[in-house]
Amino acid sequence: MRALSVLILSALPAAAQDAPVLTFPVVCELGETCMIQQLVDRDAGPDALDFTCGPMTYDGHRGTDIRVPDMEALAAGIPIVAAAPGTILGTRNNVPDTGIGGFPEGQDCGNGVVIEHEDGWQTQYCHMAQGSVLVRTGDVVAAGDALGEMGFSGSTEFPHLHLTLRHEGEVVDPFDPTDSATCGEGASPLWGEPVPLAQGGILSVGFAQAVPEFDAIRAGTADAATLRADADAIVIWGFFHGGRTGDIVTATITAPNGAVFHTQEIALEATQAQLFRATGRRIREPIAPGQYIGTITISRDGVPLDQATTSVTVN
Repeated sequence: MRALSVLILSALPAAAQDAPVLTFPVVCELGETCMIQQLVDRDAGPDALDFTCGPMTYDGHRGTDIRVPDMEALAAGIPIVAAAPGTILGTRNNVPDTGIGGFPEGQDCGNGVVIEHEDGWQTQYCHMAQGSVLVRTGDVVAAGDALGEMGFSGSTEFPHLHLTLRHEGEVVDPFDPTDSATCGEGASPLWGEPVPLAQGGILSVGFAQAVPEFDAIRAGTADAATLRADADAIVIWGFFHGGRTGDIVTATITAPNGAVFHTQEIALEATQAQLFRATGRRIREPIAPGQYIGTITISRDGVPLDQATTSVTVN
């Protein structure tokens, strides 16, 4: 088995001739069951900018990160497929799904696959699930053929697929392969079907009887199906990706009789790839039983960016 190649931090090419038409490499519903969290860093210096001139990247990031909300979603099995036809150049399949701190030196990509396409093009698929890789070096695959499943292996803080596209060893941004767009305007992406790109949004929402630990939110275990009427508090929380300084999170809890039980606006004070916010109301006396509705909205520059609703039964 050949080792996976190292990500090459070279300059982005000025042109992308004879590029393959790309199939989206994750079998999911983009914007619903999966989200794009990070893009290729287009800044040559120590700063970071995505192809839209936004902060949806970090310094030196050389790929597209497609994530699921949490580890609970990952456990359902998220298929990874070939983005274009080609020949398998290398695979790795034995790195534990433990994220940062749990992978051997030099295996930042974790488990994954490298495919060689025509005319000097390659795609690399990182952070796949241990033992899930289905292909071997030398196999010939078509676009959409199964490669394995999304995982949590290698240098990663969240479950996702990191896809890197290269031409003659140089990293290419599939959203703007010719590097000719002006902050996203005029880009000619390589995707065969339109790939909607949300500049941030909601990953998950839920209720709890206290502000949950971030680890529980990332694991997908923080949301309660029921709460006691005499609990210490009723709390609604939201888990977000791509939050920016100045974004406004509005959280509202509605009582069974339709009255507003609690509401609060929270301004984000920093730009973060992933974050959560929680708010609620202490319970001094037992509250009315029934179904409580929670709504989380994140707005940017006065315009709603995303909204999600959840509910909990109070007994």
